[in-house]
Amino acid sequence: MPFSANHFFATTPFLKLLPPLVAGIVWQWYFPLSLYHWYISVAVIIILLVTFGLLPVFLRYKYSTIRTLFLASLLICTGAILVWHNNITHNKDYYGNYYKEQQTYIVTLQETPVEKTNSYKALASIDFVINGDIIKQTSGKTIIYFKKDSSLATLKYGSQIITQANLQPIKNAGNPGSFNYKRYLLFQQTTAQVYITPDKFTILQTTHKTWLHTLLFRLQSKVLQVIKANIKGSKEAGLAEALLIGYKDDLDKTLLESYTNTGVVHVIAVSGMHLGLIYWLLNILFSPLLKSRRTKWLHPVLIIVILWLFSLLTGGAASIMRAAVMFTCILIGKSINKQSSVYNTLAMSAFLLLCYNPFWLWDVGFQLSYTALLSIVIFYKPIYNLLYIKNKALDYIWQLTCVTIAAQILTTPISLFHFHQFPVYFLLTNLVAVPLSSIILIGELVLLLLAPIDMLAQWAGIILQGGICLLNNYIAWVETLPMALWEGFQISLLQVVLLFTAIAGVAFWWLHGLKPLLLTGVIALFAFVCFRFFSFYTTANQQKIIVYNVPKMKAVDFIEGNNYYFMGDSSLQTIDFAQNFHLKPARVLLRTSRADSLTTLTGADQQYIFGNKRVLFLQKVLPENNEAQPLPVDILILSQNPKLYVNQLTEKIQARQVVIDGSVPQWKARRWKHDFDSLNIPCHSVNEQGAFVVNLR
Repeated sequence: MPFSANHFFATTPFLKLLPPLVAGIVWQWYFPLSLYHWYISVAVIIILLVTFGLLPVFLRYKYSTIRTLFLASLLICTGAILVWHNNITHNKDYYGNYYKEQQTYIVTLQETPVEKTNSYKALASIDFVINGDIIKQTSGKTIIYFKKDSSLATLKYGSQIITQANLQPIKNAGNPGSFNYKRYLLFQQTTAQVYITPDKFTILQTTHKTWLHTLLFRLQSKVLQVIKANIKGSKEAGLAEALLIGYKDDLDKTLLESYTNTGVVHVIAVSGMHLGLIYWLLNILFSPLLKSRRTKWLHPVLIIVILWLFSLLTGGAASIMRAAVMFTCILIGKSINKQSSVYNTLAMSAFLLLCYNPFWLWDVGFQLSYTALLSIVIFYKPIYNLLYIKNKALDYIWQLTCVTIAAQILTTPISLFHFHQFPVYFLLTNLVAVPLSSIILIGELVLLLLAPIDMLAQWAGIILQGGICLLNNYIAWVETLPMALWEGFQISLLQVVLLFTAIAGVAFWWLHGLKPLLLTGVIALFAFVCFRFFSFYTTANQQKIIVYNVPKMKAVDFIEGNNYYFMGDSSLQTIDFAQNFHLKPARVLLRTSRADSLTTLTGADQQYIFGNKRVLFLQKVLPENNEAQPLPVDILILSQNPKLYVNQLTEKIQARQVVIDGSVPQWKARRWKHDFDSLNIPCHSVNEQGAFVVNLR
């Protein structure tokens, strides 16, 4: 069918408002300006708009494009101002403006502490900083790690504690390609972390709770009790909790990885799919209200209220709140205008969400949820119309297949960019996981209703446990299939843009017959392939040494082309989390695979020659050097906890560059770095400065 841009944008006003808002958000984050500049810009634009409005009608019509540019500029300023205000460090009451080491402060727990391997973890707000007789009310959050102790049993949501334990700033590991953990937490107003032992804090008698959060925590606790009481298997109960209310503390990590690797992690991430199912059930339940004019208005009101209560019950996670906003916009749009554009509804919900929290723009869930919905809206019907099936059962399978394929089209570039992998059998897993998980979710809702009747609840729990076990086993089986996961796929942001351009060009040609855009898509795809080949060529000729920042561990990669040789703690080869979090991102980024040896790496007994660099590892005692002159080395890597003094070391070793790895205790690393700096010897501490990377070619 012919495509009319004027008609399309006339029916989707929010689709015109969204891009300039996003542009302002991106501008302020990457190229920040002061709030003063943005307010001045807003004032100037408003004056220009008012002046433009005073012009004769024919001039306003003739130069309407100028008015559009003014409005777009105003939205750009709005996006930038929203970013400035949502950055907690710009708050005048931000704790960082008043807090200094050894100062007393009061925090309020925002959740009940969760048990980890060596500690209890909780998120807390920093409410007061105390300086002598001055008590300053503050804002900002910190992650608290409590040393395990029996006294922690009394700590719950709303508990307040007073402590002098030093707050430590959140820092990134600084390894190549690693996740930006500092930015992730900053977007959640969390900028500090602290480890507290029982003798370093006092639990106050006061608490700080809100009635809504208290109610929701109680409801969540009741739901968890019902699930644990009636679903006995730990893996099954953990998945049931995640599936229903997004509670993941009991979720088996191996199971989570299996769902991720097979492309169905969205099944256990409470999101639009779950809320959509509940919306469908509520729509059926309240459909009788639509038959009467007196009760017709109750239909959307009741559905919206219940959807939001369920969203809050799940802990108000960003993914579920976004879905709640989307369905609210859909319901309101249908109530006002049954012919409202779904594109406008999606754009409106995204616009509102970004006005509330502009940092959601960087949230992977936000990106995937909107691209998935947009992809389904665009491609589902054209794909479905490719094949006509009379049989209703087969037609349902075909519909589910079309939805899965359609959603994958626009989400693939984003998934590859963030996760560097592609689940080859995503269609096979989704065809079973989506309907089965939907049945399980409905069963869990039934279980909650049957909870007061023990016998019925137990039978429901047994059936649910069997269904979840079947789902888990199926996912585990798919994961074992050959070539189930395509890993190590590294693409840049520019390549993501080129992929989207290629998809858009082909889509406009296929759906609307616009041949010029097909050429655009082909050119974009060709450019994408060229960039891919260039990146392959670059990595094939690389030579690097990387000393990773891995807490309490030694980890060094010698990289030659597409091969790496690892030197470090052997336990890193068996600890999946440490390897995947600290080492794997760099290896994916540089497209390397493990090698048993490198032809350009020679040496032994802690001394190696790699390329044109002599590397010395020192982790126990100083090496023997009978020569009159100090041993010259290009890179000296200090590991573990050797007993040495810098002045003694410099007498035996002449190092051009010293690197202190993550296995060295932090107090000793700071002391050594100070000593080397005083001698004007370049020293890099990975604990403070992130990974040390040297390019040899």
